[in-house]
Amino acid sequence: MSRLPSGLRARLVITFTLVAVAASVIVATIGFELAKSALVTRAEKTSIDLVTRELGRITFPVGRLREGEAAPTTRELNAIGRVLDGPGRSVFIEYGNLTYANGTLSMSDIPNELAGQARSGVATQRKVIKGQLWLIVGTALFRREGTAAPEATGLRAFVFFPLHDEENQLDMLRVKLVQGSVVILLIALVVALVSARRVLLPVRRLSAAAQALGQGRLDTRLPVHGQDELAELTARFNDAAAALELSVSELRALEAMSRRFVADVSHELRTPLTAMTAVADMLSEEANYLPKAPAEAVRLMLNEVERLRELVEHLIEVSRFDAGTATLNVEPVNVADAIQDCLEMRGWNDGVRVNASQGLTVNLDPRRFDVIVANLVGNALKHGKPPVMISARGTENGLEVKVRDHGAGIPPEALPHVFDRFFKAGARGRSQGSGLGLSIARANVHLHGGTISVRPQDPGTLFTVWLPHQ
Repeated sequence: MSRLPSGLRARLVITFTLVAVAASVIVATIGFELAKSALVTRAEKTSIDLVTRELGRITFPVGRLREGEAAPTTRELNAIGRVLDGPGRSVFIEYGNLTYANGTLSMSDIPNELAGQARSGVATQRKVIKGQLWLIVGTALFRREGTAAPEATGLRAFVFFPLHDEENQLDMLRVKLVQGSVVILLIALVVALVSARRVLLPVRRLSAAAQALGQGRLDTRLPVHGQDELAELTARFNDAAAALELSVSELRALEAMSRRFVADVSHELRTPLTAMTAVADMLSEEANYLPKAPAEAVRLMLNEVERLRELVEHLIEVSRFDAGTATLNVEPVNVADAIQDCLEMRGWNDGVRVNASQGLTVNLDPRRFDVIVANLVGNALKHGKPPVMISARGTENGLEVKVRDHGAGIPPEALPHVFDRFFKAGARGRSQGSGLGLSIARANVHLHGGTISVRPQDPGTLFTVWLPHQ
């Protein structure tokens, strides 16, 4: 089943065309009917006047044609017929059993209704006889005697006037009306196309301007022409674009201030944190020689200092990504060695199973790859259960790394948010993590042009990283 055009241009053109067709049909129909009525009326009037005028020339002897007197002779009927006869006409006269006919038409061709009306006056009726349209004028012949009122007799005359000239004129008029309708339709189609273009051109400009706004060109504006609804819509668009540009500029300024604040605070915290870490290292060596209560306080402080150090490092890393200053230093890296170095540096060798080909070498940033692996494996060790497994394999388009634990898994409602900053799901919300590890891992993956995803397993959770060839 074909569908109607859904474009605004097509609908406008179709609407214009349908209106033009409807108007043309209505005007042509009304014009044709008026012309037809005028032609028929003129033909009837002309025919009646002719019959009345010719009959007025007929005289009878005084006293003839009265009821009960002698009937007119055939000679007199022939005389009346010759008076009424003319080019193309047919005449039929009847008086009792006497008739006169000058053609192939007879009394059987005269409608009964017209025959009855003709007894008391002049009557007309159109009828198709043998494939031709005729106008039949029927009248009773009256005796004229001085100024006295005429008296009807039994003498009736019927004159057949051919209407082929009027039919030809109507056929010509019909052809002209059809031709005019076609011309009007073509004009309406041209007007529709021009009007649709004039209406749709501002709409297309608005669409292009809206697309430009969506692409970040907030200084996009449109010229306003005229004072119609489209001009008002364009002005409203410009006002909305100006307000949007102002709001976005303010938001960007606030966001930049926030980023600078986080970066400045993180960098300012790094100096005292370094001193605190050095002192904590000294205290950690002496904690075993302190009484139980002070020793526990020292260990608690050491944990919090480590947590603070990790948080500051994460904030500094996040600020680099937000500022757009994070860059890649790509070099050939042996993936198996890089994973082993990451685990060994953090003391995770015993808790993680590695499945990676020793000869697998990929071009990537080794420091950022270390961050990705450390965050995923650290997350699995903290929040999952052993065994934690990491596998790496080369694909046709890049490197695929998978990290899986066998813990309770992540709640389904939390899966879409695991890479959000500071998000902690379930029991993880009470953990000592910063909630930035997975977000930083995703940022590093995206910096390589890759993807990272998470899927629930039975049991546990599976993280999959894909890094393209650099």
